[in-house]
Amino acid sequence: MDLVFLNYKDYNIISDIMFIDEAEITVKAGNGGSGKVSFFGSRGGPSGGYGGRGGNVYAVANANVNHLRKYIEKNSFKAEDGQNGGANRRSGAIGKNLELPMPPSTLIIDTKTNRELELTPENPRILLCSGGTGGLGNDAFKSSTNRSPRKFELGKPGQEKVFKLILKLIANYGLIGLPNAGKSSLLNLLTAAHAKVASYQFTTLEPNLGVIPNGKVLADIPGLIVGASQGRGLGIKFLKHIEKVELLLHCISSEVEDVKNAYTTINYELGQYNKNLLGKKTIILLTKTDLINKNEIYQKIKLLKALNPTVIPVSVYDQTSLKTLLSLLIKSV
Repeated sequence: MDLVFLNYKDYNIISDIMFIDEAEITVKAGNGGSGKVSFFGSRGGPSGGYGGRGGNVYAVANANVNHLRKYIEKNSFKAEDGQNGGANRRSGAIGKNLELPMPPSTLIIDTKTNRELELTPENPRILLCSGGTGGLGNDAFKSSTNRSPRKFELGKPGQEKVFKLILKLIANYGLIGLPNAGKSSLLNLLTAAHAKVASYQFTTLEPNLGVIPNGKVLADIPGLIVGASQGRGLGIKFLKHIEKVELLLHCISSEVEDVKNAYTTINYELGQYNKNLLGKKTIILLTKTDLINKNEIYQKIKLLKALNPTVIPVSVYDQTSLKTLLSLLIKSV
């Protein structure tokens, strides 16, 4: 099987300069229109119509939206108000609903109540704020004792709320590991993500995505360090992005002297952040095997297999190892 370098743009893969995965927005539904005071000319009876209901605001999952940048550039949104009632018992027009497109898997948190909602395939449209009801016109207040009422109602205000948005990437596979473990290089060769690569910590400042030949998404999660779960370094910012992946690819550089410690260090940080992450299916990738001899490779694989039975040695300079890995990924999910 030959490695196929895909055009990531064909898959709407993120290629923006800055990946925005959190935002805070203020949302206001439309106000209801007020009722009308009017009378029929010939009969003289009340004819004031109802005000129209204000528009609702919805969050809608849109697969063509990859990030939350729109909600950084503009963070206040309002639906259309309902129109006032008219004469001759005409009701005011209902305000248009406002739909806010967001990436699938966006977590939406009401900052006042801390209620959490998530855009999912089963729940792709979420009501954020309800529009205010329209007020009654004077026609609604006529009675046998009051044939010419001048009473009417003002429209009710629409709901207004503040939400925090958190994007969790939808990826099938997640590359994790300490900085400089070779994750970005693997992503570049298995896909066409063109992630920045260099031999220093925190090369990756944001998640990079790519697509392998079976159409599944591979995510390179920025390097974690000791203390990441407590907010040290950059890793904590991106741990949320591996909560959704189906398979973790734990990259450990063959250059590391203590490979067991490298593995347990990352696992500790994962468990401190979310114990459910430790239950995810995981494969260990011993990377950069071109830098050590075969005996060292064997010894390090032996040590790692005591922690995880599936260990694959791989090098970006070894096409056979890359093909083996790609074949495993294609079959695994």
